[in-house]
Amino acid sequence: MSELIKEMGLCGVLGAGRVAKATTILEEMFSSPEYTVYISLAGPVVAGGLKNIVSELIAKGFVDVVVSSGGNLTHDLIEALGFKHLRGEAYPNDIKLSSKNIGRVGDVYVKQEVFQILEKEVYSMLDRFIEKQLADKSFPVYRVLEALGFMVKDKSSILASAARKKVPVFSPAIYDSMLGYHLWTYGRLKGLKLDFSLDMEKMAEIVFKSKKIGAIILGGGVPKHFVLGASMLKGGVDMAIQITMDRPETGSLSGAPLEEAISWKKAKAKSKLVNVIGDFTVLFPLITASALAKVKGKKKS
Repeated sequence: MSELIKEMGLCGVLGAGRVAKATTILEEMFSSPEYTVYISLAGPVVAGGLKNIVSELIAKGFVDVVVSSGGNLTHDLIEALGFKHLRGEAYPNDIKLSSKNIGRVGDVYVKQEVFQILEKEVYSMLDRFIEKQLADKSFPVYRVLEALGFMVKDKSSILASAARKKVPVFSPAIYDSMLGYHLWTYGRLKGLKLDFSLDMEKMAEIVFKSKKIGAIILGGGVPKHFVLGASMLKGGVDMAIQITMDRPETGSLSGAPLEEAISWKKAKAKSKLVNVIGDFTVLFPLITASALAKVKGKKKS
């Protein structure tokens, strides 16, 4: 893979050139202990098969902070509980799928009964979490996610890997997910309150302590902005790669090139940035494999 991407770099233009540049940036980000590395996960990262890659990067110390959509954490827990995502058809009969209680993400199928079981399991885990607390029932989201990570047995789970490595997992839009709904209904029943201002404080603390900020952005949306927005506290990111298929013409955040972040001081004027246009379920494994081959033996302390 490294040889192939090296040839892309020698070509140096269009998509091939961007893939090679992203690999070089990722290699530097992973090699230098000065970098605090943030990874933002939007879109079907887990359902698309990248759970093990993200989990391994956390376990090996290459990722220091995770910012994820609630959907990815939901699907991470689904797999941690022993359920599977199923291969399906790209253009099925959705009415027929609905009648069979099957939901889909593109050509990935999920049995809807899984979410009923997930609710019961999340309630049970939250009961155990609450039992260990004192009078306070108001917590940051990242602390609750850490607790869930310690309770699941699947070592390849993103939440489990992050909990073991003391890597905080932030999910600023967690209520826009099935896991978020379960947290909300549990809170209505048992009084658990999530205080996201405490997550903001934790994120700010990490940013201020970072010598340099590196960002890996898969997709866009709220996770992307939470990383870039928080980085303003330190003058912006020093280095970042973004892999997305969204377009910039409509002014959407997900499609915005990273250079746009310079105008907002979310990226430094002399930062190293690259936007790779494509499907991250294809490109991120290739870029990561090549970068890790070059940093072998240079694992971050």
